[in-house]
Amino acid sequence: MKVLKRNYRWYAIYTRSRSEKKLYKELLDKGVESYLPLKREMRVWSDRKKWVETPLFSSYVFVRVSEREYYDAISSHWAVRYVCFEGRAIPIPDSQIESLKLFLEDTKRDVELTSRSLKKGDHLEVTIGPLKGVRGELLQLRGQHRIVIRFISLGCCVHADISLDEVKRLKTPIETTYIDN
Repeated sequence: MKVLKRNYRWYAIYTRSRSEKKLYKELLDKGVESYLPLKREMRVWSDRKKWVETPLFSSYVFVRVSEREYYDAISSHWAVRYVCFEGRAIPIPDSQIESLKLFLEDTKRDVELTSRSLKKGDHLEVTIGPLKGVRGELLQLRGQHRIVIRFISLGCCVHADISLDEVKRLKTPIETTYIDN
């Protein structure tokens, strides 16, 4: 059961190069609720192949903090700054972090990240399977239908292959505000 934390918001912390796992571990050791989305990929060297877990978002770690913990979370050698827009850290809605977690829990799907600007399409909600309840935007890329969860506050999108039989069209567009109401 999740503990409801009032006045806690998710933020993205920009990390030093290749320091995501170090910052994530340090934040957990401090007792700060954090999330480091990882993807599994095959790395090939001249003498071997190996599956490795790498950050889905290069140089980002997500933290859920109150105003009181806000500065404590950023006070690390591995942290650079909060991701900001017009000089202010951007809170990320809980629903977007939960949607990202749902995407990454389904290990059978091919997940990729892009920061390209994408065309608007039909707004959909997944109706069955492990991604049930996740909302996104339908696009057609490379001849495949894909659902896209657009994380406005990070300026990127997460793609996953989903059958059109697994989604329903929403009557109203997906909310794109930075802050949960």
